[in-house]
Amino acid sequence: MSLSIGIVGLPNVGKSTLFNALTKKGVPAENYPFCTIDPSVGIVAVPDDRLYKLADFSQTKRTIPAAVEFVDIAGLVEGASKGEGLGNKFLANIRETDAILHMVRLFPLTGGDKEIAHVYGNVDPMRDIGVINLELVLADFETVTKRLSNIQKDTKKGDKDALFEEEILKRIEQVLEEGKLANSLEFTEEESKKVKQLNLLTSKPMIYGLNKKGGVKNLDEANPVYFKEMTDEILAGGSQFILIDAKIEDELKDFEGEEKETFRKELGGEHDGINDLIGGCYKLLGLDTYFTTGVEETRAWTIKHGSTAPVAGMAIHTDFKDKFIRAEIVFWKDLLDAGSYGEARAKGKVRTEGKEYIVKDGDVIEFKI
Repeated sequence: MSLSIGIVGLPNVGKSTLFNALTKKGVPAENYPFCTIDPSVGIVAVPDDRLYKLADFSQTKRTIPAAVEFVDIAGLVEGASKGEGLGNKFLANIRETDAILHMVRLFPLTGGDKEIAHVYGNVDPMRDIGVINLELVLADFETVTKRLSNIQKDTKKGDKDALFEEEILKRIEQVLEEGKLANSLEFTEEESKKVKQLNLLTSKPMIYGLNKKGGVKNLDEANPVYFKEMTDEILAGGSQFILIDAKIEDELKDFEGEEKETFRKELGGEHDGINDLIGGCYKLLGLDTYFTTGVEETRAWTIKHGSTAPVAGMAIHTDFKDKFIRAEIVFWKDLLDAGSYGEARAKGKVRTEGKEYIVKDGDVIEFKI
């Protein structure tokens, strides 16, 4: 499953620094043939301790994690929706992604003997969020109004499909006119199909990466003037946020294990912000993970939440959906606690499920086709 997250924000908010830290966690590209790698795209492993515990359990030769693709999109500026700063190109790059990671600068202009300029001369997170979101809104408003114009003839004829789409478009248009994102609206399954065809920027799931200064321990200290107002507004809009220090994560990208944690504390970091961010983006996309495990390979497979067993099997091969007969399923922890497949089966932890079974996050599956 090809999944990509576009990193957006104003210039000098830490997008590329974060991207460098993220891509150090990259996985071999040959395991993910759906991706084309270039300097601005990186495949990043999803942190999951369950995978490595299963690999130890099976004494596996190869371990392959789930992955998401991050795209480092150059800094947007005011007027991007009208082509400013190569805005049309950057907005087109965002359209190709499944979700948006909106980087917001909380760190000050100066740090030690180094000054990092801000495009507006001062740090104001609320303003910066507003600038980026407005450009996305304006671009979508143009898309919606153009589409309304294109279906006008059909709506005047009373075409049911056109009238159905018009009602959806007008709801979106009203929200955009209010400066809100299209993802603040709720749609039925049928309506969502129409919305997806529009490929709106503001209909994509969004998570905010709040890029703080190293050593800040309490959330409110990250920027006491703006922090609560900002995070309340983010949550009220239906989005999530992750607090991260991109600079520290970039400096730690070449270290592992205890050494990494020791240096993290020395630099003032409290937790692995990169892992939190990757996990948050994975959840943002509404994804679950199931596992296959054996001596040759233990692997994490990515599926949409709520997938049936035959649909989940398509992550391995598209033929699995049509050729599916049944699946043997055991929850990952039940398998480890039992100590072996045989013991898990004896305890009734291994179940045989059919086509209607909804795969759960953490299932270990053997498909029968």
